[in-house]
Amino acid sequence: MLRSRRGRSNEKKAIEGKSLEAAAQAGSNMLIGERRQHVLSLLQRDGRVLVSELSESLGISSITIRKDLDYLASKGLVQRTHGGALAPQSTTMLDPSLKEKEQHQFKEKQLIAAAAAKLVKDGQCILLDSGTTTTAIARALRRFSHLTVVTNAVNIAAELSDTDFDIILIGGTLRKNSFSLVGPLAEDVLREIHADILFLGVDGFDTQIGVTTPNVLEARVNRAMVKASKRVIAACDSTKFSRCSLALIVPPTAIHTVITDAHISESDTEALRNVGIEVVIV
Repeated sequence: MLRSRRGRSNEKKAIEGKSLEAAAQAGSNMLIGERRQHVLSLLQRDGRVLVSELSESLGISSITIRKDLDYLASKGLVQRTHGGALAPQSTTMLDPSLKEKEQHQFKEKQLIAAAAAKLVKDGQCILLDSGTTTTAIARALRRFSHLTVVTNAVNIAAELSDTDFDIILIGGTLRKNSFSLVGPLAEDVLREIHADILFLGVDGFDTQIGVTTPNVLEARVNRAMVKASKRVIAACDSTKFSRCSLALIVPPTAIHTVITDAHISESDTEALRNVGIEVVIV
């Protein structure tokens, strides 16, 4: 016997109700940083978010959503509007090239690289993220006789090509402005890697939200690097703190050590140590 239209309609409503209930449960279980990253992901996809829609889909109050949007607006990540937010035209969303970043904080990067090399032992497997600070670290590692270096940075692999190191350049799609490899192939290779230390370069480090980068694909590869490593070291100069980019890599609790310069603020230093992060200041 065919179901009546009313029966089909009631069944559809029941399914939709369960979907909303599941979404609400997932939203209520999110950490603050995860919820805010979810909002940023929706902004990237749709260009705008509405308080009412977020409140309903996540199962949390409009007041909480407004607080999240106000916080993200204070960091320059959203443009607040009546009833919601728009994606901003913000410098924190920019993705400058490796060449553009090379001379920025040059002296600090050299000091950070020297301190990073002191944490390495011969024979270890080192994961190097792409970036100018990690490139400086790669040069500082040349004093070792034998290391296994895994990297997604084409320029770092070339930099170390004349050493006796075992170099593993993961596959993937080339991001030309950063000389980095990203995408599913890169993530698949990293699932098979077990590194002693990851030196992670960052574009932004908010002590509440975590480590961020302007590119979503880069963030996914960086997350896979974190999972592949026993010790995660964020190598970043002090200008990267109290700053967010588009895509979250990991929350602060996933970082074991931060190496930065002496211009980091006392409040940021204290916030890092309060969540159990070792802070090395050069």
